[in-house]
Amino acid sequence: MNKILSCLLVLVFLALCFLLAVMPAVAQKQNSVPSTVEEIEEVAREVLANELMRYLRVRYLDEEIDCLSSGELKEIASYYPQYPRQITDSAGRLVTIYKPQERIVALNPDAVEAIRALGAKDRIVGVTENIKEAHTFFPELSEKLSVGMWYGPDVEQVVVLEPNAVFAYAEWQSPEKLEDKLLPAITIIRFDLYKPETLRDEMRTLGYLLDEEKNASEYIKWHDGYVDEIEDKVSKIPEDERLKVFLDMSGEESTKVRKTYTEQSGGISTLCERAGGINIATEADLEGTYPEVDLGWILDHNPEVIVGLSSSGGYETDDESGIEEEYERIIELLEFGNITAVEDEHVYLKDSSVPFAPGYPIGLAYMAKWFYPEEFEDLDPQAIHQEYIDKFCGIDFDVTKHGVFVYPAMEGS
Repeated sequence: MNKILSCLLVLVFLALCFLLAVMPAVAQKQNSVPSTVEEIEEVAREVLANELMRYLRVRYLDEEIDCLSSGELKEIASYYPQYPRQITDSAGRLVTIYKPQERIVALNPDAVEAIRALGAKDRIVGVTENIKEAHTFFPELSEKLSVGMWYGPDVEQVVVLEPNAVFAYAEWQSPEKLEDKLLPAITIIRFDLYKPETLRDEMRTLGYLLDEEKNASEYIKWHDGYVDEIEDKVSKIPEDERLKVFLDMSGEESTKVRKTYTEQSGGISTLCERAGGINIATEADLEGTYPEVDLGWILDHNPEVIVGLSSSGGYETDDESGIEEEYERIIELLEFGNITAVEDEHVYLKDSSVPFAPGYPIGLAYMAKWFYPEEFEDLDPQAIHQEYIDKFCGIDFDVTKHGVFVYPAMEGS
């Protein structure tokens, strides 16, 4: 009886502590990410109190629920008040981390770039094969141990590396291939970190998760400076004066049909709209993410600008012959049709390294300059690119001398 009474008293006391912890924390949940030291501590207090309550319910009330062990509770309490931390990731999952993430395996290549941009690259212990091949852009991280391809990682190798966390895309790999095999020993964190429409918020959340809030703020300041400037000028362009754009999957070699991008694809379609272009695939309500259209459809819609997304350039080559071949292929296919974009020489290709990941404002700047050169006369996409390299990549790379990012090269680049 005494044992039960003591247990109940302890539970009542802890319940009161828990309520006191929750009340201030609930108010700050209007913001998805804590932004002050006080808010970080509120979340830590709430999570820690909740974990302690679960332990006591199992220990003294014999409830069959998951809980941390007494040793784990003792360890995570040692990191209070900076931890535990909680986020909602890009897959909509509530993720809790109990201590600093010092060992990270990144199955998402865009997460590698984002983590480096926030100054935490030394925490990465495992990468995928495409990072291993990117010696120029990731000189140090390309030397990390490989866990296979991003779309088919070697889970056993992941376990060998003993990471605190594994970063994956929101939808890939499936929970059956990751969570079911790695949880609960390893935390799975799902971020996309390549979509312009969500990347800013993801970077802020990632900064909180990695205790790199200051660096995240620096990135957001850089991001907002250029994105806001471009969107402000675009907002002043009347809808009926905006250019119609065809977005081409330029690596396709078909002479009869071309793949394009709709609003569902995000990415380059989002950049097109933000730069003031009208994506004719979206305007025509084409279905699917990457629908096919025949050449006649393109002729009928007569785009004023064509932008192709290439994979023949990037940081790892100075040879523009590949992207040039893609460009010439598009011109040859369409030049007979009196398409405005071809006649006015408003056909452009950009390598896939510039419109995605944390550096996507570079791709946005190129598109704005291509679409409206007079309105963006003072905008220098190449200078923005170099600034991104210098501020957030930490590599010795001169974009005026190396790499292939757009074709034809912009004047002065």
